[in-house]
Amino acid sequence: MTSRAGPLGRLPERRVARDVHPAAILAGVDAATDGRPRLTELLAATSLATDLVTGQPIEHALRTCLFSVDLARTLDLDAATTADVHAVALLRFLGCTADVPEMAQLAGGDNLALMAAMGPAAMGSAADDLRTLLRSLGRGLSLPRRAVLLARALTDPGGAERSLSAHCEVGARLAVRLGLGDGVVRSLAHAYERWDGRGLPDRLAGEAIPLPVRVVVVARDAVLWQRLTNDGTALDVLRRRRGRAYDPAVVDAVLTRGLPAEAGGSVWDDVLRAEPEPVRRLGTDALERALAALGDFADLRSRWTVGRSGRVARLAGAAARAAGCPAAEITLVQRAGAIADLGAVGVPGGVWASPRPLDVAAAEQVRLHAYLTERVLGRCGGLRPVAAVAGAHHERLDGSGYHRGSTAPQLSPAARVLAVADVWSALGEARAHRPPRPAAEARAVLAAEVTAGRLDRSAVRAVLDVTGAGGRNLPEHRPAGLSDREEEVLRLLARGATNQQVARRLGISVKTVGRHVEHVYAKTGVSSRAAAALFAAENGLLG
Repeated sequence: MTSRAGPLGRLPERRVARDVHPAAILAGVDAATDGRPRLTELLAATSLATDLVTGQPIEHALRTCLFSVDLARTLDLDAATTADVHAVALLRFLGCTADVPEMAQLAGGDNLALMAAMGPAAMGSAADDLRTLLRSLGRGLSLPRRAVLLARALTDPGGAERSLSAHCEVGARLAVRLGLGDGVVRSLAHAYERWDGRGLPDRLAGEAIPLPVRVVVVARDAVLWQRLTNDGTALDVLRRRRGRAYDPAVVDAVLTRGLPAEAGGSVWDDVLRAEPEPVRRLGTDALERALAALGDFADLRSRWTVGRSGRVARLAGAAARAAGCPAAEITLVQRAGAIADLGAVGVPGGVWASPRPLDVAAAEQVRLHAYLTERVLGRCGGLRPVAAVAGAHHERLDGSGYHRGSTAPQLSPAARVLAVADVWSALGEARAHRPPRPAAEARAVLAAEVTAGRLDRSAVRAVLDVTGAGGRNLPEHRPAGLSDREEEVLRLLARGATNQQVARRLGISVKTVGRHVEHVYAKTGVSSRAAAALFAAENGLLG
């Protein structure tokens, strides 16, 4: 089998194996596994996406996972705890999109660079954090611009606590939707705790911290420092932080076992082999929930995109059904729509928030997101057909799209429908540089694209048919018992509006907005803006 090399490793060329039924290929699953993809493959792919957001090299989390499992076995942990360690190592940064807009603003646009710079200092002292921040914030920008950024950061001492607490809350909520157990969910809810009780979000100390967190924190930093420096320096860091950020027993296990050797072969395959039995596979409903969760994970990257993946998936599926597509192809396009923007987390948040037309460099970064989506999900053997359609959601019939520049003969019906659903959804959504386009204007844009030979006529007709009738048939529901006004407030909060902006928009007092926010948080069971936005997306309140 031939393959293409890329920054995310080697992805096999698309080829239908003899033991895979065509319907399974359309649905994006492997018939040899009863149509149930392996959960760990999806978690490992998710870890590649979190590598992108945290500014780490691809497979950083995979290497952390391997070392974490080695430490768990050195510590003689039982199989269930070792399985939790395996999952937590892959997903410790699952909530890292919770504050991308704020991080991008803090960093002057490039949240990825700031996250990468702060990584080594994260479990160090407060002085380490401050020195790293002063050295890294706004690097590459003008001195006056850096001074403004630093002044803003230093006058907001609670910023780091809000940020990391939101990471934990969002990560735990997403873990539930991925179908993970209580041990993993609780660990992700306390992903930044420290042995000395100075961590976040709850300042747990010692053995009150979930054991998987204690293992993974040490393993991750050992892998990080080993890569950035050398074995001697990495071990020195662990010794200095022993009994402070790190569980002494876990550090001692590293000192006994030694740092990981240079990986040989496929780290991806090694991670799959390292998973303790029993291996879990995802049924149809669980897979749909998991992919929807990953779509919402990606959508949090911008206040302009919260909830869009779910809208695109629903619209694409409905349009495929209206177009008379087979059931398997409807499933395929819905799944692809749910995760089409997963690679967008690898683009700096400042690009998505730009109020001006993008320059060439920024435009190229945007074009990269479709490629990253395909490469990340393409690692999952059972999801390669889904990844291929998702990666084609910006392709055009005349070859003017991206990332491959495919032309009509290379684009499946599913890819054509998804491309139209993506355009229609985007036109109806506000962006930093423009308000939402009215439906009549959006229809005109689609018609012009058909005339120009860029979008498929049948796919456009199906999307327009669905959007022309769908709004009148939507049932009214009240998730968490929210009132009309509370839903209005929640929608504006999810889009990044401040209490003052909400008050002006709705014509009410700031104090009244505050009361509504308290009620929203209480009814939905959240305590951060990012988690509230996630609740809104999960319940279809952002359409």
